[in-house]
Amino acid sequence: MSDPASNEAKAAPRAAPDPQRWPDVARPPRPARIRTAVAERLVRRALGRLPLRVRTSDGEVLGRGGPLLELHDTDAFFARIGRSGLIGFGESYMAGEWDAPDLVGVLTVLAGHVGDLVPRRLQRMRALWVRRRPARQRNTEGHSRENIHHHYDLSNDLFALFLDDTMSYSSALFRGFPAAWPDLAAAQHRKIDRLLDLAEVGPGTRLLEIGTGWGELALRAADRGAHVVTATLSEEQLNLARERVRAAGHQDRVTLLLRDYRQLTGSYDALVSVEMIEAVGAEFWPAYFKTLDRLLAPGGRAALQAITMPHERMLATRHTYTWIQKYIFPGGFLPSVEAVAQTAGDATALRLARHDSFGPHYAETLRLWRERFTERAPEAEVLGFDATFARMWDFYLAYSEAGFRSGYLDVRQLLLTRPDDHAEPEREESA
Repeated sequence: MSDPASNEAKAAPRAAPDPQRWPDVARPPRPARIRTAVAERLVRRALGRLPLRVRTSDGEVLGRGGPLLELHDTDAFFARIGRSGLIGFGESYMAGEWDAPDLVGVLTVLAGHVGDLVPRRLQRMRALWVRRRPARQRNTEGHSRENIHHHYDLSNDLFALFLDDTMSYSSALFRGFPAAWPDLAAAQHRKIDRLLDLAEVGPGTRLLEIGTGWGELALRAADRGAHVVTATLSEEQLNLARERVRAAGHQDRVTLLLRDYRQLTGSYDALVSVEMIEAVGAEFWPAYFKTLDRLLAPGGRAALQAITMPHERMLATRHTYTWIQKYIFPGGFLPSVEAVAQTAGDATALRLARHDSFGPHYAETLRLWRERFTERAPEAEVLGFDATFARMWDFYLAYSEAGFRSGYLDVRQLLLTRPDDHAEPEREESA
């Protein structure tokens, strides 16, 4: 009897990458027999220990049982991993060389075992086989705008396909699980309100937002009576946010700037930033926190929402060039809570007073986005985003959801204050 899951995977359409737009996906990797042989041996050994079921293109089955990963082109799969490691793993998916009926399930297993996929003795030689980030992705003032443009200026219409009416592109905060699509807008407002409460934003507050998004937080703060200055490097986001501010009648309360955070001036009672520190880059974290310190008035509070990773994994991967950095967020790098506390403490008078964790809520947010994008994928094609882009975006959303479901990633709201501002002692809570 045939395996229904296997049939489903085999029935998935193969991508036909455009070699001009997707050169490293359309072009098979150059022969590297030794690297490919080593990669195949290591990957086969790792897969054999995992709760997965991996079916090769010649019918061999690996793994201890679990979500199915179906290899359509086993030779190409191992060749890509041998040449480019985890970047090759993602590119192989984009090329249609493997599929999974439960993509999140497969990636969650892999994320949960990321620390032991490679033998520890080989992990010590990581620098010899992982790729380094290109210099062009350093988040200097010039490169930061290019990095932001790569992702956030894709198309407002594209993001509108899978985001809710608030156009919030960050973790929501739900009342319970499982979440449903009609819950998402209210959950996004709940997240925003919690962050504004953490920063004590109210009538008359002079508020600075670093990273405008499409303007929902600025609008929510203006509804409270705050005077908001919000800055972004995305022209697409700025244009739509300006329209939304005008439609809400908040032109007198919201000032929108196309400006790097390092160029901001003024003095503010409160500062908020939602999932923007991930685009700063570790080498620029001191400059980022010095900017917050410089812009906050005495008694001011900085409330940040940040995706975080365990400190040990952050240290191990800080020089690694990843699939996410190549295709989704150039220059991106996730901090740990310890890195935030240490960098802020070393560079400024700011101290981490509180950090609240709600990672499972991001997994649900991403699930809803991915389901919505899948439903509306034909509309993305009409906008000019081809089948390879659709597979890339699907992999990105599934990869991210798996990170939160496995606990490899977390999301937190963090409060930074100065000791002489009567900050509460540092504590952690989970939603």
